[in-house]
Amino acid sequence: MKKIWQKDDLATNILVNKFTVGKDLDFDERLAKYDVKGSMAHCKMLAEVGIISNEESEQMLSVLEEILKDIENGTFEIDKTAEDIHSQVESVLIEKLGDTGKKIHTARSRNDQVLLDIKLYLVDEIREITALTDEFFQILIKLADQHKNVLLPGYTHLQIAMPSSFGLWFGAYAEALLDDVEMLFSVKNIINKNPLGSAAGYGSSFPIDRESTTYNLGFQSMNYNSVYAQMTRGKSEKMLSMAMATLAGTLGKFAYDVCLYLSQNFDFISFPKEFTTGSSIMPHKKNPDIFELVRARCNRIQSLPNEFILLTNNLPSGYHRDMQLTKEILFPAIDSLKECLEILSYTLPNIQVKDGILEDEKYKYLFSVEKINEEVKNGSSFRDAYVKVGQEIENNEFDFEIGNLNHTHQGSIGNLCLEKIEYQFNKLKNKLLG
Repeated sequence: MKKIWQKDDLATNILVNKFTVGKDLDFDERLAKYDVKGSMAHCKMLAEVGIISNEESEQMLSVLEEILKDIENGTFEIDKTAEDIHSQVESVLIEKLGDTGKKIHTARSRNDQVLLDIKLYLVDEIREITALTDEFFQILIKLADQHKNVLLPGYTHLQIAMPSSFGLWFGAYAEALLDDVEMLFSVKNIINKNPLGSAAGYGSSFPIDRESTTYNLGFQSMNYNSVYAQMTRGKSEKMLSMAMATLAGTLGKFAYDVCLYLSQNFDFISFPKEFTTGSSIMPHKKNPDIFELVRARCNRIQSLPNEFILLTNNLPSGYHRDMQLTKEILFPAIDSLKECLEILSYTLPNIQVKDGILEDEKYKYLFSVEKINEEVKNGSSFRDAYVKVGQEIENNEFDFEIGNLNHTHQGSIGNLCLEKIEYQFNKLKNKLLG
């Protein structure tokens, strides 16, 4: 297919073409429907301001609607000879409408086209990530409430520290997701601005109406400055990668906890055997491969911001072909993050928690702070109580009844504040998905 920038019939060198097109066509299938929707909004606007006639606009819209229908039905195929999806859509318009089809590119550049497509795609993906995060969040909240009275050892420095509970553990990750979704919300608000009309980064002498395309494409606002609109290429992807890395950090830490708690040395939780894998030579093994792979994938996702920084930090303003690589960095990572959320939501409801863990003798010093607090309540200073209990531990005289455990403050074992966490999460989620 002849390139849209080609001025004669001389074909581009095959090796040059292969190198410059790269993996664009592989990822452009994701952008196809957004490219068509962008062309439809642009086409309507061109007629509204009188650059093309209403008849020409209707003809182009009719063809674009056919293409969109094929995309949504799964019958649209990327032409492997095309340079990108933008070229292919324009080629179809020209093939069916002749000179009228050639007018679609008036007052537009491929630069603001791809900017538009990526922004629309990323906003939709943020919604999908949010919906999957919500599913995982609701499971955590349910498990936290279900197991709120089952005690669990708490650790600092991987040393036995203080009493915790499964409710506190599950609830901690639920609240972590609240902050992660808040970051996604902030990124969505920044990305959700219309770049169309910035053309190659310096606007157009045509009297286009950017408010029209902003409204028709459902953006909350626009990137007003044409130069800055182009500067958001790479920046949008980098900011989303930061939000994804934050969410991945939460998932990876949770997966690590699960691997730790599943080990025989801890033995706090278990899963049915169909959620673990075996060993080729050790018949007793039940390996947590699901959670190890989630941990590994999430570690890779957390490297994304650095990769984007290295790709974009030495570039001046204006468009540069370096930005083409953002797709192959970000798009597979989005898939990976969603797959991690899906497998966690599928697996976690099958978790089995162990009761009576703290009855084991090795956990008795978990209650040292509880004993100190009892002494303080009986009139001792904290420092004197600390010394007294410390000496009891040294002399093997320490003792504490688990039944005396009584935590009431907000966010403690006895007051998880799950309803407040859930309220805040749902309020934010509804804004994101709306």
